[in-house]
Amino acid sequence: MIDTVRAFAEGAAGRLRLNRPKALHALDLEMVLATTRALLQWRDDPNIRLVLIDHAEGRGFCAGGDVVAIANSVAAHDSVAEEFFLHEYRMNHLLFTYYKPTVAFMDGVTMGGGVGIAQPCRYRVATENTRFAMPETTIGFFPDVGGGRYLSQLPGCIGKFLALTGARLDGAECKYLGIATHYIPSASLEEVKARMIEHPERAEGILGQASITPPDAKIADNVGRINKLFAPDRLEDILEGLEADGSDWALKELAALKTKSPLSCKVSLRLLAQAYGMPSFAAEMTTEYALAVHMTNHPDFREGVRALLIDKDNAPNWTPATPEEVTDELMDAMFAPLPDGQKWTPLAE
Repeated sequence: MIDTVRAFAEGAAGRLRLNRPKALHALDLEMVLATTRALLQWRDDPNIRLVLIDHAEGRGFCAGGDVVAIANSVAAHDSVAEEFFLHEYRMNHLLFTYYKPTVAFMDGVTMGGGVGIAQPCRYRVATENTRFAMPETTIGFFPDVGGGRYLSQLPGCIGKFLALTGARLDGAECKYLGIATHYIPSASLEEVKARMIEHPERAEGILGQASITPPDAKIADNVGRINKLFAPDRLEDILEGLEADGSDWALKELAALKTKSPLSCKVSLRLLAQAYGMPSFAAEMTTEYALAVHMTNHPDFREGVRALLIDKDNAPNWTPATPEEVTDELMDAMFAPLPDGQKWTPLAE
């Protein structure tokens, strides 16, 4: 067992506790593989009746993947980045198809890879500490780990708004949008977990009894604006509409969008549009894996990670620099399937 993921049985529950607090529990390959091993072991263990996923300490549930390590891998021209995404997406698919009840406690920062762990779970608990986001367009990437599917299924144009802007949601907003199934105060979580460990067959009822009515969801006030201004399929039309609207809210979102990678934004829009026609989650993962390979090898990914997380100057030089310069040929190259033998595949049964 590795210390960055604590996997153990407690009563009839499998416990997965992310334990990399200094990195807000961001995932590396070892953590992904350890999580997968535990899930496979418990899936076939008749003594394990549900799986609880949380973090051991610190203020984050999971801040995503270790993108600095991935960017360094790409720069070194090794295969670590592709190996990471291959196994991470296999873990995501395993959770999505898991037949035993799974509960994710999104008590803190839940972004990127953390979304990929939480959203496949049958029960997803938000608290007053939850900060949910898919901020990948900020680093020249796209909302992966199933983000195409999850965001495209949100009401109206909320998914497009979240994918493009990387806006953060609190726990009340997550419950309002169905991203969370329950809203429970953080002070009650340990008691809730203890009760579920003692009575795994009553997990849903225990969560329901512990849930409270969350505060008003702030995003509810802007749903009308979002559905109107993020309705277009073209990024250029969204930007034009925000500018024409001229409200403080629209101009704030316009300014945020202008800091994102134009290529990433256009890729995200196409991914969400395609997700409606995906026949399965495995098909979604196959598409996202090919995208991940292409996008990490494009200069925007390394430049975005540099600007946000390495040099921290928040001044990326995107290539292309404007939405108009993102050609159809470049977009098609990003969505090109990988050759046979390199495509993503789920874990063998």
